[in-house]
Amino acid sequence: MLQRVQTVFLAIAVIGMGMFLAFPIWNKVSLSGDQNALLTATKLTHQVTPVQSNIQPVYYLIALAILVAGISAYAIFQYRNRVLQSALCAVNSIVMTILMGLVIYFTFYKAAKLFDPELPGKYDMGFYGLVGAMLANVFANRFIRKDERTVQQSKRFR
Repeated sequence: MLQRVQTVFLAIAVIGMGMFLAFPIWNKVSLSGDQNALLTATKLTHQVTPVQSNIQPVYYLIALAILVAGISAYAIFQYRNRVLQSALCAVNSIVMTILMGLVIYFTFYKAAKLFDPELPGKYDMGFYGLVGAMLANVFANRFIRKDERTVQQSKRFR
């Protein structure tokens, strides 16, 4: 049944990963305003001067985000097999934790040390899409397990 609440949360996870892919994740501008760093799902860009910039591709962020969105979309249609749906949500949690770890690594260890190490930078909409997807996945897994418990109790009463 697609009308259950976990379907809504899994759809929110897919939308959150779409936001992660579409919007910038992190941004930092120097105090003088001549340098900036921008992390998106495709690349880490450090603009040194108006004409010179260093670009480091981070395509594995795209691959992991698409994997998470795909697993969430597939889990939506596995409503007949709640055990598999719960396992898919667990795999999604692991992949999203890896994705979050990579984002934190890039923001704190790679990009933060490019210029003005005391400036932290700011997280943008893409980061919050990832956080929202993680929370939605946790809630979806909770409601899937609740449904499975309800079904097991009803079988026990028969």
